[in-house]
Amino acid sequence: MLPKKILNKLVPLISAIAFSASVQADDPVTPPIPGVAAGGVVIDLVKDGFNGTEGPIGLADGSLLFTETNANRIVRIAPDNTVSTFLENTNGANGLAVNANGELVAVQVVNTRVGVIHPQGQEKTIVDNFDGQPFQRPNDLVLAKNGGIYFTDSGTRPTKENPNPPVSKPGLFYITPTGSLTRLANDIERPNGVQLSPDEKVLYVANTQGEHVLAYDIAADGSIQNKRNFAKLEGWKNTENSWSSGADGLAVDTEGRLYVASNAGIEVFSSKGEALGVIPVPKKPQNLAFAGKDKKTLYVVGRGAAYRIPLLAAGYGGRAK
Repeated sequence: MLPKKILNKLVPLISAIAFSASVQADDPVTPPIPGVAAGGVVIDLVKDGFNGTEGPIGLADGSLLFTETNANRIVRIAPDNTVSTFLENTNGANGLAVNANGELVAVQVVNTRVGVIHPQGQEKTIVDNFDGQPFQRPNDLVLAKNGGIYFTDSGTRPTKENPNPPVSKPGLFYITPTGSLTRLANDIERPNGVQLSPDEKVLYVANTQGEHVLAYDIAADGSIQNKRNFAKLEGWKNTENSWSSGADGLAVDTEGRLYVASNAGIEVFSSKGEALGVIPVPKKPQNLAFAGKDKKTLYVVGRGAAYRIPLLAAGYGGRAK
């Protein structure tokens, strides 16, 4: 038998190794990504069983809102992880943003439009058609500091319930601060998440059907130019007889790093498009946002579940997302 002094030293070490092994076996954890994530941090499940999970944004009080799209409601996760209903009857709100007046702006998929949905009693439509044609499926949006709104319409796609939908007309749009609507692009197969760099010089667009996140330079009038492949996605794979990256929601941190929800998990890229690492998530992520008082908690939603991940990096503080 080993001497007692040696045993007393070994027991804590053995316990620590056993605990580490149990965490790795039972819980998803973050890989070490310099400046972004400490290795071994448990990815915490807030709650599962939501009916659709999209559009998360962080609020000034440290809470998070996200859209339970199929249930036609918006859910709030408080800083203490308490979950409650924030708003019912949202007209199928999907992506969310907060404007300079504190109003909640959403792209909406029931009666397709972009508009203010909160405060209650002050709802209004901003745009609901382009050239007289209604939008097909408004997906995500981001608000610039000047009040302009960039948003995507992912178009239509065949489903089991509707194998022959109308011809898809996806697009990337811009609403100027004065309310004029412009289509910026109609050559993206399936535009999804949209995000601005912290300095608002670059617009990022997730193309679900593409291998890359796209980037554009933004001109003084809000228009875009210099389309390019910004970052190659590890999530690119053959799914259900078609190739897809699963690229969906986007978020940025204070250093300009880009976070992408994809088939692979949360892919993290530098401001130059360099792959930094992938944070695994138990269920395929659909969208993500930084929240909390210091914006160092990354919330991820997807396939009916909501997760929270403490990070080293802080989300950009210049807008709700």
